[in-house]
Amino acid sequence: MPRQIERILLSRPAPGTERVLRVYRWGDPEARPKAYIQASLHADETPGLLVAHHLTRLLDAADAEGRIRGQVVLVPYANPIGLAQFVNGQQLGRYELNGGGNFNRNWPDLAALVEDELEGRLTGDAEANVALIRGVLKAALERQPEPNKELDRLRLALARRACDADLVLDLHCDDDSLFHLFAIPQHWPALEDLARELGTRAVLLAEDSGGGSFDEALSGPWLRLARRFPDAPIPPACQSATVELRGAADVRDELAAADAAALLRLLVRRGYLEGAVGELPDALCEATDLDATDTIKAPAAGVLSYRIELGERVGKGEVVADLIDPAAEDPLAGRSTIVSGTDGFLLSRRSRKFVTAGESVAKVVGSEPLPHRRGYLLED
Repeated sequence: MPRQIERILLSRPAPGTERVLRVYRWGDPEARPKAYIQASLHADETPGLLVAHHLTRLLDAADAEGRIRGQVVLVPYANPIGLAQFVNGQQLGRYELNGGGNFNRNWPDLAALVEDELEGRLTGDAEANVALIRGVLKAALERQPEPNKELDRLRLALARRACDADLVLDLHCDDDSLFHLFAIPQHWPALEDLARELGTRAVLLAEDSGGGSFDEALSGPWLRLARRFPDAPIPPACQSATVELRGAADVRDELAAADAAALLRLLVRRGYLEGAVGELPDALCEATDLDATDTIKAPAAGVLSYRIELGERVGKGEVVADLIDPAAEDPLAGRSTIVSGTDGFLLSRRSRKFVTAGESVAKVVGSEPLPHRRGYLLED
């Protein structure tokens, strides 16, 4: 079946303008298993757009060869609102400028939408429960009235197309960073094949990172429903992950083509496509709890000068960067150090080197939970 293209009118934000979301689908809409992949919900995180471009080409070729066995849904740009947000030549794609906040925060609790409707309908058959929950969830989202606000319309459109997937991959990137994943611990080591195919350098696990991110909006309902109905077997049936495609500047065809090929191999391994693939690559990391990663903040405004490179190990209390106060009349007195709060390696850092007080300047991946890393574990 040739690629199906769905064009969804999100809004007409002003006279003479409109925003359209495009969704690509390969395979029968009722086929299983179903994978859902979206790119650049944070619209200024460009690597995912190029990966989606290359993945589209690979999936078209696989379809032409008759290799599609399940269903693959790809949203090649998940945020037309953010893609259009430019101020004085700078793209601002992380937050909605109309007051909606971070595009990847505060997604609604989908379990609350269906839990009352599931009362008395679940059985001792886990497979039947999964099918029932998916159907009820999809129907509930379809019944939702179209919101007035553009951002809410976008969120509803994406949720409707992802809610019943077996696998959900949300393609993002960090600032200046190594490849890494975010997922819930209930999906590890089930997602190890993804990490090994992509060559990720870190896998960060948290059941609830506190931010209401898109990936947890899809994986979390299964955990909450299992707790609401403890007598019914409800597995964590939607494996969902945020895929951080290195740093924002890592936008090159050779990288994106390799990442797309790795995703295609994963789909083959998991039965979405027919084909042969070799042995899984060796793992480049072990999974660690997200609360063991130290998110280091700048104590004051100033200029950053990093002392270590990405991937380099650092000990607790050792210097990650120097912070220079350009207003200091005494140059020596105007220098201070920023240290790591854990033993680990540098996962990410700032590409913009002038920072404000309290701004995140580095992530160091450790192995032991940190007392100050509780509650809200993400960055705004």
